[in-house]
Amino acid sequence: MTMRIHTVAVIGSGTMGAGIAEVAASSGHQVLVYDIASDVVARAIDGIRARLESRVARGKLTAEAFEKIVARLLPVNDIHALAAADLVIEAASERLDVKKALFKQLGEICPPQTLLTSNTSSISITAVAADVRHPERVAGLHFFNPAPVMKLVEVVSGLATSSEVADQLCELALNWGKQPVRCQSTPGFIVNRVARPFYSEAWRALEENVAPAQDIDAALREGGGFPMGPLELTDLIGQDVNFAVTCSVFNAFWQERRFLPSLVQQELVLGGRLGKKTGQGVYDWHGERPAAQWLAPVGATFSPVTAQKRSDGVTELDEVLLVETTGETAQSLALRLNRPVVVVDRMDGDVVVIATAASNPHSATQKAIYHLQQQGKRVLHMTDYPGLLIWRTVAMIINEALDALQKGVASEQDIDIALRLGVNYPVGPIAWGERLGWQRLLILLENLQRHYGEERYRPCSLLRQRALVESSYES
Repeated sequence: MTMRIHTVAVIGSGTMGAGIAEVAASSGHQVLVYDIASDVVARAIDGIRARLESRVARGKLTAEAFEKIVARLLPVNDIHALAAADLVIEAASERLDVKKALFKQLGEICPPQTLLTSNTSSISITAVAADVRHPERVAGLHFFNPAPVMKLVEVVSGLATSSEVADQLCELALNWGKQPVRCQSTPGFIVNRVARPFYSEAWRALEENVAPAQDIDAALREGGGFPMGPLELTDLIGQDVNFAVTCSVFNAFWQERRFLPSLVQQELVLGGRLGKKTGQGVYDWHGERPAAQWLAPVGATFSPVTAQKRSDGVTELDEVLLVETTGETAQSLALRLNRPVVVVDRMDGDVVVIATAASNPHSATQKAIYHLQQQGKRVLHMTDYPGLLIWRTVAMIINEALDALQKGVASEQDIDIALRLGVNYPVGPIAWGERLGWQRLLILLENLQRHYGEERYRPCSLLRQRALVESSYES
C-alpha cells in the first residue's frame, strides 16, 4: 500500500482544518479544501493567505514561496472531487455518527490506496473505520492547535489499521517538520488522556475552596513549572471544548472516577462563560485578572529560628516541623506527631505552597513562613488539603502515564514526547516519575486514596511494580 503522497485533501475549514491545509501546502502538496459550506472554505483560505502575508512582512517567508503555497490551495465544493487525493485528513465535527457516515462515503469515493485519516482528539478510530471499504487504510492523524506551530502529531492505529499505513503517516509527519508519536486507539489517545488530571485536580481544588483560582494557577505555573495554570488554560482552550473532551474520555472509560468532569466547569459552560472567546470564564477577560495572594513578609518577632534537617527530609524549626507532603493533611500529622506542623508542596524555584495544621499556635506557623521567606521563597498559604496542589497533580499525571504504558497505548518514549510537545510539560511524565521517586509517588497516592476513600487515586499496577523494584535497589 505504500505510495508517494502528492495530493492531500482536508475536510473541514475551521481553525484546525485551515491550519492543517496550511501545513500540507507549505510542504509542497496540492491541497483540496472541502467543507459542506463553500463560503467557509473561502474564508479559511483567506485566513491562511493573511497569516502567510504576515510572515512575508516579518521576513519569515519570501514572496515567491507565499505565491506557491497559496496556489496549491484548491477549494472544492463536491466531495467526489476528493477521489483525486492520495491522503484525506478529516477535521470536521467531533461526532462519531457524522464521522462514520463521512468515512463510509469516502471509502466508496476514494480508490483503495487512498489513506483516510481523522484529526479527532478522542473518538475511536476503530469505530470510524468499521464500515469503510479497506479499513486498514484508516488511521488517526491528530494535530495540535495551532497546527502550523505545534510540532506534535499523534498517529493513531485502530484495530484494522495496517502497520505500513502508520509507518507512512509517521514518515509524512517528519517530512512536514512534525514529531510523530504512535499510539493505539483508546479514549483520549496519549495527550488528552494523560493530561486530564492537570485539569481535574485544579477543578477539584476550586470546588473544595482550597484556594482562589489565581492561587491554584500560580502554584502549578510558578511552583510546578507548567507553562500555564490549568484554570487559565481552560479559559484559553474554551470551557466548552475542554469540558466536552473530559466528558468524552469519562464516558469512554465507563465513568472511571479518574476522569470525573467538574460541576463547576459544567456551570460555566451552561452559563455561556466559555473563557477568553466570550470574555468571561474562570476569569473576567475584559479587565485585569486578580494576582496570586502571596504572603506579606513576616517580621522576626521571635528568637532566631534554629533549622535542622533530619535524615527523613523533615526540617525542625525549634518546635515546628516543616514536612514535604506525602498526601496526609497537616492536621493529621500534627495530631500523630504531637507537634505543630506546616506541610509544604514541591519547592521548585522561588515558590512554595504551604498548608498548616488548625491546631498550630499562630507563632509556630509564622515561624515557618519566616524561615521560608528568609530562604528567598514566595509563599502561598492554602487550606489544609492532602497532597496540596503540585505533588498530587504531578502524581496523578504520572500514574495515568504509567497506566497508558502498561496497557500498550504507546511506548514510554512516545508518551514522554507527547506530553512535552503536545502540552509543553516541563518534562515527560515517566521521566518525571523516575526523578521524583516511585515509592514517594506510591505513598502519596495511597494516602490520597485512604483520605478520600475513592478509586480516583488508585495507584496503577505498574507504579507498584516500579516502586517495589526501586525499594529492592535501596535495601
